[in-house]
Formats: sequence, C-alpha cells, structure tokens
Amino acid sequence: MDWNALKVFIAIEQSGSLAGAARALGVNHSTIFRRLNAFEESLGGRLFERLNTGYRLTPLGEELRDIANRIDGAFNDMERRIAGRDVQLKGRVKITAPNNLAYHYLPRYLDQFRQTHPDIEVELLVSNLEVNMSSRQADIAVRAISSTPPEHLVGRKVCDIGWSLYAGAAYRHRFGLPGSIEDLQQHRLIGGAGAMRQLPAFCWLERHYPDNIVARCDDLVAISYLAEAGQGLALLPDDQQRSGLEKVFPFPPGKTSHLWLLTHPDLRKVERIRRVMQHLAEAFQQDERL
Repeated sequence: MDWNALKVFIAIEQSGSLAGAARALGVNHSTIFRRLNAFEESLGGRLFERLNTGYRLTPLGEELRDIANRIDGAFNDMERRIAGRDVQLKGRVKITAPNNLAYHYLPRYLDQFRQTHPDIEVELLVSNLEVNMSSRQADIAVRAISSTPPEHLVGRKVCDIGWSLYAGAAYRHRFGLPGSIEDLQQHRLIGGAGAMRQLPAFCWLERHYPDNIVARCDDLVAISYLAEAGQGLALLPDDQQRSGLEKVFPFPPGKTSHLWLLTHPDLRKVERIRRVMQHLAEAFQQDERL
C-alpha cells in the first residue's frame, strides 16, 4: 500500500475537506482529488461520503482510520527519534506563537538569532491553538499559560507576565479613569468571549462586574484595540502594552500568566532546536517590556 495515499486519507479525515487536506500537505486540490479516487479504486470501496458539509467516513473509512493512525504514529515517532540525534546547526525549526508575541517580540529576537546562526531557517506559525507537536507541526511552542504545561511536552518557564487594567485616550477623555478596583462599578468594561472567558482575569471580571461589561471578544489583541478605540476598559497581559494604551493599575491582584517555551521530549536534544529555545529564553528574560 502506498504510504502517500494513507497520508492523503489522514489529511482529509482530519480536516473534513479536500481543500483542508491540500493545505495541510502543501499540494493543490486536484492532486488530493486524484489521489483519493485512485486509492478508493485500489481498495474497491469508498472511504468517504461526499456531503455538502464536508467529507464523512464510511464504515470502510472508519476501519482504515484506526490502522492509518497507528502507522502515522509510528512514522512520526521514528522521525522524532531520528531528528533527536541531529547535532548539526542547520535546518528548519518551526515555532508556534500567539499573535501578539509573534508580531511585537519574536521578529526582533529571530533577527538577532539569524545573525549568529544563518544556516538555521525559522518558520513562524502564528496561532494560540494547540498544535500536534508529536507530528512535528511545530518544534517549539511559545505559550503564555496560567497553569502548568501539558504533561506530554517539556520545556522551561522563562518569565511571568502580569495583568493590568488598560484604557485608551478616547475613554479617558469621555469617562475619566478609575482610581481603584472598587471604582470599576462606575465604568464600562470589555470582557472575554469563547475560550478567553476561561482565563482567570476574565473569570474574575464575570464574577464581580458582569453588568458593566459592554463588549466581549475572544482575542487579546482585538480586545486591546477595542480599548484603544474607547469602547471600555480592558484587562490585558502586560505584553499587550503599547503607545495607544494607558496602564491604569496592575489588576487583578496576583493574576499572572507564565510564559513557557515547550517542545516534544524526543526533540529537546536536537541542537538547532536547543539553540533556538536558549536564545528565545534569554531574549524574553532580558526584554524590559515584559
């Protein structure tokens, strides 16, 4: 059986569409369509039902999925173990980071790294969603988390990021600023939406001042721009501070995020990955903006 055909099958099953599989594998839509049809013909049965909402597994497809995932896991494990013995300071390192850190912090750090390690190519994936480190979707994850990292990853905590109350100039001119936490009862607030509501700061806000929340959002960068536009006061981690925002006071007391650099255990001894992690850790720790 052709392993490339199984890769196409897995990509379609995980994404639910030909277009998603094409993006994941870096090929065009027609190639995925052709390979799937050839694979189904060789098996003598259909693997997917073609629906308006996407591709759904048939019973044959469900049976093949379990086998394919075991094979895929074995290949990924072999790739990581081989990569783990790599001691050369060249090759690609894929980093995933949330948008604000990717926009305002990593470009400078990576430019500095490039000057001393020109043979290491860094690929930056901007996302705060969990990626599959086991399948090498990313080698290093930069994550600001409020608890401990996942057990299947290893890494180091590089710094703590405090949270503060922020306001834009437009809000200050219209409503003034609170002098204390108790004064928030008289002000308009911006809350979290979606998964963002689970962060400790937004849980606190929902618990104490739900009636003062006039807008909600599921992205910290967008929340910062809502605050800058004058919609309300916003709770933000201090890595979001910039010239368009004024820090009112640290808030809530004792609420911090922990910035971690994480990787898969099999990759921690890859020299190029180790060097990138070391450089990023030192850069974050020395950055006066954090």
